[in-house]
This record gives sequence, structure tokens and C-alpha cells, in this order.
Amino acid sequence: MASRYMTLLNGARKLVEGLVASAGVADAGKIVATGPDGKLDQSLMPLGIGADTVSAVASEAIGAGKFVNFHDNAGTFSVRLADNSNGRRADGFVTEAFASAATATVYPMDGVNSALTGLTPGARYYLDTAGGVTATPLDETDALNANKISQYVGTAKSATELVTDDSDPVTL
Repeated sequence: MASRYMTLLNGARKLVEGLVASAGVADAGKIVATGPDGKLDQSLMPLGIGADTVSAVASEAIGAGKFVNFHDNAGTFSVRLADNSNGRRADGFVTEAFASAATATVYPMDGVNSALTGLTPGARYYLDTAGGVTATPLDETDALNANKISQYVGTAKSATELVTDDSDPVTL
């Protein structure tokens, strides 16, 4: 339940809940409240203010916290799992899971991916397979890593948060 405030409604005092999401013009002038996550809903923000995201159709199922790669899928701007083994660089990440064909919300690199687990604070992480990360960089002298990509993706802030970095991958 949102916080409530006292107002006059038809001449009588009444407790009214703050608005946690906007339906548009009909909600003009109303007092707002944060949602259950302690943040303002995106619908309450003016254009240009809010999360920096890109919407793209998921060409495969994508799990929460995974790093993703933008691509053209038969003329449709799409997103799939990034993968160091097949040249799919990490262009961003998702914080929630998306089914194949769903419109995914992708956060660009240089943000904080807070949907991970098992990270070591202060450790550097690199792109792994299937949208995952690894603390072990690929060995460029190992012949088995030929044609794989090595991409630094960020440093762990906590066990669940990775401060991402928009670095270019190197093909080994």
C-alpha cells in the first residue's frame, strides 16, 4: 500500500494513497509515492528521464542477468545471448528473464548488472558462454581459444552486482 496523505474531497477530509503509476493526463496534479521497490515508476517520469534501455525482440530465451548481443534476425532488430565461443560480443545485459519472441529490455554496458550471483567483490569478469561471466580470462596462447573472443565486461561490486564496462572484444 502506498503512503497516504490527508486531503479535502467534496468538503470532507479524507486519506488518499499517493499515485505509484500514472495513466497519463487524467493523473495530472496528483501526489506521487514510491512503489514497493522504493523507486518511482517509469510512467511517472518525464520523457528523457529514467532508465537508459533498448527494446529488442528476443530471438531465444534469455535468463535474468545474462549478457546479450544485438543482431538482425530476418530484418528485425533482435537480441540473443552473448557468447565468447562464437563471436557474439556483449552489447548489454538484461535484469529479468525473457521468453523467445518477447520484447526484451536491454541495459547498455557501463551500468550495473544487479541480477547476478556468486561474484567476488573486486574481481574482474569476462564474457563466458551463453551470456554468462567468468573470472578467468581466455588464454590467448592456448590454441583451443583460436577465433574465440575475449571481452572484459566489468568488476564485481558485490556478490550480486557487476559494474559493467563497455570494452571492445578481441578475437583470439
